[in-house]
Amino acid sequence: MPSSVPRTAAISAVVAAALAAGLLVGSSSASAAEVRIHGIQGSGRISPLVGTAVADVPGIVTGVRTYGSRGFWFQDPNPDKDAATSEGIFVFTNAVPTVAVGDSIKVSGTVTEYIPGGAASGNQSLTQISSPKITVVSSGNKVPAPVTISAKSVPAAYAPNGTAATGNSINGLPLKPRSYALDYYESLEGMNVRVGTSRVVGATDPYSELWVTVKPSENANRRGGTVYGGYDDQNTGRLQIQQLAPIAEQPFPKADVGDVLSGDTEGPLDFNQFGGYTLTARTLGEVTGGGAEPETTRVQRGDELAVATYNVENLDPSDPQEKFDALAGAVVSSLSSPDILALEEIQDDNGAKDDGIVSADATIAKFKAAIVAAGGPAYEARTIDPENKTDGGEPGGNIRQVFLFNPERVSFTDRAGGDATTATEAVSKGGDAALSLSPGRIDPTNAAWENSRKPLAGEFTFRGEPVIVIANHFASKGGDESLVSHHQPPNRISEAQRHLQAKSVNTFVKDLLAIQRKANVLVVGDINDFEFSATTKTLTADGALYPAIKSLPAPERYSYVYQGNSQVLDQILTSPSIDDFDYDSVHINAEFADQNSDHDPQVLRFRP
Repeated sequence: MPSSVPRTAAISAVVAAALAAGLLVGSSSASAAEVRIHGIQGSGRISPLVGTAVADVPGIVTGVRTYGSRGFWFQDPNPDKDAATSEGIFVFTNAVPTVAVGDSIKVSGTVTEYIPGGAASGNQSLTQISSPKITVVSSGNKVPAPVTISAKSVPAAYAPNGTAATGNSINGLPLKPRSYALDYYESLEGMNVRVGTSRVVGATDPYSELWVTVKPSENANRRGGTVYGGYDDQNTGRLQIQQLAPIAEQPFPKADVGDVLSGDTEGPLDFNQFGGYTLTARTLGEVTGGGAEPETTRVQRGDELAVATYNVENLDPSDPQEKFDALAGAVVSSLSSPDILALEEIQDDNGAKDDGIVSADATIAKFKAAIVAAGGPAYEARTIDPENKTDGGEPGGNIRQVFLFNPERVSFTDRAGGDATTATEAVSKGGDAALSLSPGRIDPTNAAWENSRKPLAGEFTFRGEPVIVIANHFASKGGDESLVSHHQPPNRISEAQRHLQAKSVNTFVKDLLAIQRKANVLVVGDINDFEFSATTKTLTADGALYPAIKSLPAPERYSYVYQGNSQVLDQILTSPSIDDFDYDSVHINAEFADQNSDHDPQVLRFRP
């Protein structure tokens, strides 16, 4: 879990490297004599005393963490008048702390800046005191009153822009807590804070954490989430919640998006690599249910073709039958048995075992059988096995896209010859756009697809009309900096590969449309990027495709929830001839603590 990241002697090396790179800055003129906590924290992100030994810093203990990154927070009960200087700080003890909440203490040690995830992560640093010597003056003292984080206190603007002179870093800028949300949270780093009754916008995850918003009207949707609709609209009211009590002593509550964390949640404000500013609750509110239920899409009409995409999250035969049954039940009940279903993250027949096996016949057969058992159709399948260890994903899993189709409603046009490295081409068949290989892979030897899933194209016929579907799973966002990066805007290095992938698919679609202007083409799958992204703009270039999720009202555009932001990763894009359709993002997973996948499936219905 985020708080379990160890802090070792390597921290000093990371900080030294960051200082050398200009990521952290200090002031050699600062004095450590008779320093108080606000003097250590300073009015910026980096302590003016970083690397300096301090002695007998006074304060009262506000929180103790006995696991993971072990240490405690303490706070000066006599604050200064500068809103930019925090009055609290974390003391890294490495061993289980011997102090208790309410102890009045004096701490001597070295001021350090710890970067969760390391300097390469782009994360902001956490000011702390390391190698401490602690003197307990008295016990049972009143904890300093918490600062209430609320809709009124958090600024509307998210962060200042970095400057070119500092590599877009905001580390060297003075804090403006009344102007920017990130500055406001930084000005409270290490302090005792509270949130009142707040709506849950990120479900409880396996690491015992959830997300709330203190701004209930900020980009809200009807199911209780907060929608991420643009790079300049980051949703400032989001805050991660953890608890200080060990899970073995106090189970963490299970919450879904739309639930409410009722009452007061109070504790020190931490910063970690898996979410940034985090209220580590000494006192945790009570989760009350919002009543959200998984959605069900309507059944397609007789003359409508229903095409869906679903990322089934590393499905392989070793997964429990319950997962197969749950996913299959969703296909039948929630998705109303679509005519064509593109699946992402189907693993090979022994999952993550790395032994050269690439076939997914057993995985597919087990899933098809589960769908029949759930009352669904006897789907047929088409796919192409990847070469071993060339398509990314979980090592040894050899994930790929798979088409399932209902032969009672739609037929598949098989054209032999498709394999992992042979490209299918756009060709003319009787004046219609067609595929030279079906199923076939698009441009598989293009460097754009290195260590990534290659697009799977298939040609179908519905009521006598040909339909070409291209199933995708673009490169992940791995390596991108978070929204709380010290670089503003954050570096999103993973985009470069997706832009090349989008160009490859866009070129192929345009080749089809050059043959038949009114060809029915659908590009579907886990695009791993937003509807407003440059990736989507590249996919749709020259009017070749339209992102169908944009047909939904803005508050309904999401398929995934990440750090409290409901956002788009999964998409279905349509060629110009498909201009009359019904689209549904079917919310059955992403908003819930109990998930069968972390993605919500997408369904599009139209009349070819």
